[in-house]
Amino acid sequence: MRFHSLPESKRYPDDSSEYDIVLHRYNTVLDELFRGEEVRIVTATWSDGPEPPALPECHSRWHPGACHWTSLRTDEDETDPDFITYIHLYASRVPWRRDLVDDLLRAVADDLTAGVMITSLTFDRIHHPYDGGADILLPTAVDRDAVKHRHTDWLSLHPSGF
Repeated sequence: MRFHSLPESKRYPDDSSEYDIVLHRYNTVLDELFRGEEVRIVTATWSDGPEPPALPECHSRWHPGACHWTSLRTDEDETDPDFITYIHLYASRVPWRRDLVDDLLRAVADDLTAGVMITSLTFDRIHHPYDGGADILLPTAVDRDAVKHRHTDWLSLHPSGF
């Protein structure tokens, strides 16, 4: 399911009160999914080569303790070397607590980074924030519906749910 991070599906926060709303919504769902558990935090960088580049300082600030996990070519069918891209995934494992990843979530909300996931250790619950909201993947329709019904006012009004 997809939740929007601001009322009326507004995409980007403009002031501190809107950042408070964004962080409240992200953290509320994250707490419901992971309270009392360890989580994996996964972040990404991209490059034109298979070897991960040095992490920018901001990435290290947003995701302290991140270790390179894997690198993948984004499009196996691409043959033009000018368009071949790799995604480099970094992961850490930490006990979840509210506000743990607020700097990272603010960076996502401002579209300064993307490809972020906060997951259960088994990857059966995934919170994927993006600028404008978060996609939540849960193991069953019952789990999904329970979270969805607690936050119906955060859902899109568009018939497709986006």
